[in-house]
Amino acid sequence: MRIKHAGWICLLITTVYFAGSAGATTKDGVIKRGFLLCGVSTGTAGFSTVDEQGNWSGLDVDICRAVAAAIFEDSEKVKYLPLAEKESFSALLSGEVDILSRNVTWTFIRDAALAVHFTGISYYDGQGLLVAASLGASRISDLKKVRVCSQVGSAMEENLEDYFTRNKIEFKNIVFETSDLAVKGFSESKCDLITMQQSMLYGVRLGLPDPEIAVVLPGVISKEPLGPVVRHGDDNWLDIVKWSLYAMITAEELGINSTNVGEMIINNNLAVKRLLGQDGSVGKGLGLKDDWAYQIIKQVGNYGEVFERNFGSESSLNVDRGLNNLWNRGGIQYSPPLR
Repeated sequence: MRIKHAGWICLLITTVYFAGSAGATTKDGVIKRGFLLCGVSTGTAGFSTVDEQGNWSGLDVDICRAVAAAIFEDSEKVKYLPLAEKESFSALLSGEVDILSRNVTWTFIRDAALAVHFTGISYYDGQGLLVAASLGASRISDLKKVRVCSQVGSAMEENLEDYFTRNKIEFKNIVFETSDLAVKGFSESKCDLITMQQSMLYGVRLGLPDPEIAVVLPGVISKEPLGPVVRHGDDNWLDIVKWSLYAMITAEELGINSTNVGEMIINNNLAVKRLLGQDGSVGKGLGLKDDWAYQIIKQVGNYGEVFERNFGSESSLNVDRGLNNLWNRGGIQYSPPLR
């Protein structure tokens, strides 16, 4: 989403402060309602999809489930609201959802101009390229003269033009009104490549009539850090959402998962005891029970479990973790210490 009009920004900021003027906290409202309202994508493989029975799954979905587990001790107390990109931030700012967990990129404009907080990075992404296998390209630098299917007016289009111009890659831009039409154009061989967040391209490829005609090139041309977003004005809610994500990352680092968490609760390691609520009042600062992280790990899993079932070896996408591996395993995924 690109911000063009200052008046629109002011309207959103006014809306959120007006909505929060009653003084009740977000957590109070969630508890009174009895469930969490979570804004997700309208369907993005790995992040948020819904099956024929109405069951939602994905990394963004699991973040909301983690917050519900921390608050209610029940990860199923969530209602998911699918949002198009252009309406996602207004839905959050107007109070239509409690969390926006919709594979949105943390950018300066969004952080500085909108009354929102990004609570952490749940997926380190970047703008990637899905190219026709017939090109024989194995890396971005192999591209010489290509046709690009792109969505009109998107930031991705601008990034690609800047990157190709700087790297002297000749290209012809074929513009479509929507990203879905751009993908359709690619599948019909109207162009040689499409570009969007690399995490999305794996799902796009699998959705083609013949996935073998395309390949996701390694490497990215931009930084796209993705993570959940909350409104300004409620620091306690910001902390709850932030540490729900960090608890899953910390659990993986400590070797705690949904299967062994019951056994680990009697572990003598101080960091483990603290995370699982067995040492100190770790829930007090959040206004939660001390076992809030235990509930998250038990019901949702650690970060590695969440990644593998939605993106990795347990999913059809089979994405390598790359930067999303832990900081001590070759990646940059990292949580502040829980102490």
